[in-house]
Amino acid sequence: MKSVDVVIPNYNYARYLRGCVESALNQNVDAIRVLIIDNASTDGSQQIARDIAAEDPRVELLLREKNMGPHASFNDGIEWAQSDYFLILCSDDLLAPGTLEDAVGCMEANPNVHLTHGATFFQVEGRGSDIAPNIGARAQWTIKDGPTFLKDICRAGLNYVSGPTVVVRTSVQKQVGYYNPELSHTDDMEMWMRFALRGSIASTAAVQAIARVHSNNQSATVGNIRQWSIEFEDAYNAFFNGVGAHLDNSEELLRTARLALSDRAYWSAIALICRGEPGGRQLFARALHLHPAAALLPPVGYLWKRAGAWSLAKASIASLTRRMTGTAIAD
Repeated sequence: MKSVDVVIPNYNYARYLRGCVESALNQNVDAIRVLIIDNASTDGSQQIARDIAAEDPRVELLLREKNMGPHASFNDGIEWAQSDYFLILCSDDLLAPGTLEDAVGCMEANPNVHLTHGATFFQVEGRGSDIAPNIGARAQWTIKDGPTFLKDICRAGLNYVSGPTVVVRTSVQKQVGYYNPELSHTDDMEMWMRFALRGSIASTAAVQAIARVHSNNQSATVGNIRQWSIEFEDAYNAFFNGVGAHLDNSEELLRTARLALSDRAYWSAIALICRGEPGGRQLFARALHLHPAAALLPPVGYLWKRAGAWSLAKASIASLTRRMTGTAIAD
């Protein structure tokens, strides 16, 4: 009988908490435990947590008197976990029906897969008509070995793994260790990279979670592209200067990641400058910091990798031309 542990960190999300917990408890798996970790909420969350635990013996509580931050919750959850599989689900998110069954099935059938992830549907607060497409559709899995995953996430220059959907093998989580508290917003990406050192990673295009989009999302606190670029670079540096340093191609992979970050910063800076918006010069400097050669050779290749990139480039050139000469270029 395969079992799953779900840790639900919470801070002042009383309005979301019950729905989140129920989305986990209603999964079709043999055995499930839920641990609600509340970081000294002031909105009645702790009473709601007590009510939920009183109604269902599968729910356990860790109710703090002092807010110790999200990393303490994540890492206490890792310490608590003892089932076969493990998931951290923030309290403003929901699991899609069938998510845990599909993830467990994938890892049971593929012993070298230690982490699964899928698509997330983003539900904007206040737009109740939003419905996740294909909700509950059975997952079709694509498996990447660890080295391939590392290459892909470095080429991307960002975290394309959706955190609410990530289910891991608990025994491997214990080996991989805890979240890095020095990485405020990209600790999850660095964690996925550590998993890639241990085995394969499976992904699916099926919706595995619903994330509520609202003004208090943690990602909303990272204000702009430049700051995100810094956060991602910190995560790559932490990995490749830490547990990933032993890889034969660690320096090459780090260069690849820095180049991807530079390319995005470069063209984002151009777009800001063309539109006359603030921050373009600082972002351009950021691009050159990551890849000084961009000062002499613009990263044109980056544009062709993106759908609709020519339209973006043409619009940027047209805007720049108008700003410089007061004229427009022909279509």
